[in-house]
Amino acid sequence: MRVAIQMDPIGPIDINADSTFRLAEEAQARGAELFYYTPDALSLDEGRVTARGHPLTVRRQVGNHAELGPEQTVDLADFDVVWLRQDPPFDMGYITTTHILERLPASTQVVNDPFWVRNYPEKLLVLNFADLTPPTTIARDLRTIREFRDRHGDMILKPLYGNGGAGVFRLEPYDRNLVSLHELFTSMNNEPLIAQKFVPDVSNGDKRVILVDGEPIGAINRVPAEGETRSNLHVGGRAEKIELTTRDREICAAIGPLLREKGQIFVGIDVIGNYLTEINVTSPTGIQELERFDGINVAGAIWDAIEARRS
Repeated sequence: MRVAIQMDPIGPIDINADSTFRLAEEAQARGAELFYYTPDALSLDEGRVTARGHPLTVRRQVGNHAELGPEQTVDLADFDVVWLRQDPPFDMGYITTTHILERLPASTQVVNDPFWVRNYPEKLLVLNFADLTPPTTIARDLRTIREFRDRHGDMILKPLYGNGGAGVFRLEPYDRNLVSLHELFTSMNNEPLIAQKFVPDVSNGDKRVILVDGEPIGAINRVPAEGETRSNLHVGGRAEKIELTTRDREICAAIGPLLREKGQIFVGIDVIGNYLTEINVTSPTGIQELERFDGINVAGAIWDAIEARRS
């Protein structure tokens, strides 16, 4: 199997936490030939989807984890699988890569399916399941956001297309920073913001549940650092072992069929208390933490699902 991986620069990654590295490692162990390139090296060249990058060999050695072959330009239609794995922000650059990858023939499987990655970004797909989520408003208009806070009091305000906990603020009912934050966000781009009613259960952790082809295979709990609202591991959250609850399985049963139908093979959802808050399809994480806690081969399960779809 020939596997191309579209990701952010591989040099600085943490090989003990990075999910893309673990996917590459598992593919290599199965005998796959790996090719690595960054999103800026993807092109649509006279109808051919090409990428300039390097043959890749990975190894679990800190500081010596990626051996790159000579640079070359390849036709991605010659590959069996292409991984769409760069991190958000989900901007026009990201969206353009989904349009280009969508032009690959059916014989090349893009994971996750780029058409539905583009149409179902993490903070929007949850809107299909309003009965599972906290009260939510998407708006750029300050009056609408103020009225939302008047109705619900304590709220979370964050960029609609951000990631990793960047730009996430908790605003309590009498917090005076709403106008200033709105000015800051709206000066940066033309995108709306997302406001959600604050769920106090976040102090007990923000659960990341991993689904493979629509089925939950486990979860980790991300606990905020002292004095923090955000539980993302990128900003100091702590990962803990945790079991799936009945509510978690209800949520997965509700969303799983849609994920499977739309070719979203590797998905990470965020659950706080009894609420679904995000469905991460662009570049979900958590594989390595779950493997360590539960002793299961999550990357192997993902590759099994890919191979099953190809058979």
